[in-house]
Amino acid sequence: MVRSDLQKIYMPMTETAFYILLSLQEPRYGYKIMQFVEELTSGRIQFGAGTMYGSLSKLKKDGLIEIVREENKRKIYQTTSLGNKLLKIEKERIVELYLNAERVKD
Repeated sequence: MVRSDLQKIYMPMTETAFYILLSLQEPRYGYKIMQFVEELTSGRIQFGAGTMYGSLSKLKKDGLIEIVREENKRKIYQTTSLGNKLLKIEKERIVELYLNAERVKD
């Protein structure tokens, strides 16, 4: 079960939090997260270092991601089970938005 206080903070999720959690379905360090998101969004989203590292810090503090190891002074992050649960809830919310929009004719 997801803590209601975290659900209130993260729902609806910001694009930054969404794409960071999405990118951390496998372990990555900061620069690789930025590259993954930029490539996935065809360049529409390009995180600045300050935005991304600030978000990583908050997501880690809230227990949505964790450091799984360090390599050459790089922190390697991955989502926690809580982060995965919140990401799943957000994906379902986005699908619902899309389906509702499709039902309304232009």
